[in-house]
Order: sequence, then structure tokens, then C-alpha cells
Amino acid sequence: MKLAKMFANNERWAAEKRSVDDRYFEKLARGQNPDVLYIGCSDSRVTAEDMSGAEPGDLFVHRNIANVVPNTDINAMSVIHYAVVHLQVKHIVVCGHYGCGGVKAAMQADDLGVLNPWLGHIRDVYRLHKRELDRIETDDRRYDRLVELNAQEQCINVLKTAEVQAAYREGKLDIHAWVFDIRTGRLIDLEIDLASVIDKLSDIYRVD
Repeated sequence: MKLAKMFANNERWAAEKRSVDDRYFEKLARGQNPDVLYIGCSDSRVTAEDMSGAEPGDLFVHRNIANVVPNTDINAMSVIHYAVVHLQVKHIVVCGHYGCGGVKAAMQADDLGVLNPWLGHIRDVYRLHKRELDRIETDDRRYDRLVELNAQEQCINVLKTAEVQAAYREGKLDIHAWVFDIRTGRLIDLEIDLASVIDKLSDIYRVD
């Protein structure tokens, strides 16, 4: 898309919003109060607002390659802290997507330079679930399953953070693992059993 067209689209979008509510941007400027922190992939085809029908102000969004949530990533940790402590979101969604280039790259035995440390987090997911994944006969289905398992494991990483643990114990927060099926346009809730996941977390991850 040409940059000039982006500005033209912006003018049209702003005019449409004002035509429905002439105080739309005045109200938007007052601040944000989203219920959901959405953690997704940077893939240009996967935009949280479009696929969920959300409006500006509905979602607090963090995106990176393959929706990875390393506890050593100060960017991701800062987003989670701000969303949970200051915005007091009620839900955190980690959303992967089929056709994810980052997950596919992590499945290859290639030296990808600066990407190696990042993709290592996804390779760790494969290692944890190697027995299940290696039993899958087709590469495509194994690829899809790793996308699902990666979303679930990143939810566990979210649960390792102190702010999230405190909010969850107080009944103020839920965590969800989703996958976007880029082939059909559908969002899929992986329906993780959060209580079971928390029970299985080693006490070493517990932060009181």
C-alpha cells in the first residue's frame, strides 16, 4: 500500500467516525479502558481489531513474531504490567494463527542468525511436546498443532508473572489461548483448563 493512500484512507475513516458521532474523537482522547489484553503475532494478515470486530479502545494490543511471551522480554512484561495493574483488564488472550512463519521457521534445522534466540522459545515448545508432535504423520498437521501448543505455552508464560498471578487469585483476570484459522477466517478458542494449568505449575513459579 502506498503511503499517500494510507493518509487518504485515514481522512475517510475519520470523517466516517465523525458523521456517526461528532464527539467520537473527543471521547476517545479522554483515555482508554479496555477489557482485553490481546497478545498476537506481527503477521500483516492477522489484525486483532479486524478479525474480532473490535473498535478503538476495546483492545490493548501487543504483537511480536509468533506471539511469544518470554519472561525475559522487558517489552512484553511491561505491556502485561501496564494492562493488568493500571488498565485492570479482565482477560488476557494469547492468539496464534495457522500459517505462522515464525512457527514454521522454528521447525527447521537452520541457522537463522539473530532470529535463533527468539525462535528458541518455540523450539522449546516442540521439545516439551515432542512425543505428541512426532506421532503426527503429516507436516502440515504437525505445523498446525505446534501453533496451538505454542499459544498454550505462552499462556503459561503469562501466568508466571507476579501481576497476573495476583489478579487471577483475586478473581479479576482470566487467560485464554486462541488460534486464528487464516484459511477460514475463524477464531478458535483452545479452551485451556486454567485451573489445571495452574495446579501443574511448579511452586517455584509461584510469586506471593
